[in-house]
Amino acid sequence: MDWIVDLFHTRKPIIAMCHLQALPGDPAYDFEGGIGKVIEMARRDLRALTEGGVDAVMFSNEFSLPYLTDVEPITYVTMARIIGELRREIDLPYGVNVLWDPTASIDLAVATDALFVREIFTGVYASDFGLWNTNVGKVARHRSRLGGQNIRLLFNIVPEAASYLGYREIADIAKSTVFNNRPDVLCVSGLTAGAETDSSTLKTVKEVVPDTPVFANTGVRVSNVAEQLSVADGAVTATTFKRDGNFYNEVDVARVKEFMETVREARGS
Repeated sequence: MDWIVDLFHTRKPIIAMCHLQALPGDPAYDFEGGIGKVIEMARRDLRALTEGGVDAVMFSNEFSLPYLTDVEPITYVTMARIIGELRREIDLPYGVNVLWDPTASIDLAVATDALFVREIFTGVYASDFGLWNTNVGKVARHRSRLGGQNIRLLFNIVPEAASYLGYREIADIAKSTVFNNRPDVLCVSGLTAGAETDSSTLKTVKEVVPDTPVFANTGVRVSNVAEQLSVADGAVTATTFKRDGNFYNEVDVARVKEFMETVREARGS
């Protein structure tokens, strides 16, 4: 797991989501504010996360609700523009997540020099977005053709708002995912963005794949981060950084600083 320290410059890194507002083509897109407004809101959140001391950021089209599993090109083209506009201000390792389309995420990562991607790469699910299928072999070959072999892949094995089609124990999913795909990280999530990742599930996954990094993927906050990091090798989080802990609000730098101070204490112990 030395690559984690090499990439994030710390053990047990905190990856903060930089949630992009609704984009062209999304139902909630603000035509009056336009892309300029989306860029400025992303810039504001990026600055707050950086000042607050997070270890990395990941850009996602979080407000493209309801999500597609075959994303329209306008979405990742616009995301590339936004990241390009912000590039000189990004002082942290950064990744991308095009919800929920792994091929588009790889394309965006290659185009923007992102260092990692989080996605649903494997499995078939019954979800709020319909029947959700994947083709990890196709995605892996696509990454190779684009020269993206150095992009780290964070496999979300407990998708939000979805359940495995055909019951399988989480331990079996973790073991077979690692054996068949050699993911860089396994991410374990709660039901939705901001929902706490179950500690017992984290522990189960970590026990069966001890040599693979495991990240808590949702719902990590000041009150539970020490417990989560006592098991997990890192965390991806967002909602806790926002004003009043509300998913729809802007990032509050004071909340980020408080969270990261708790993280530093947990790392020290």
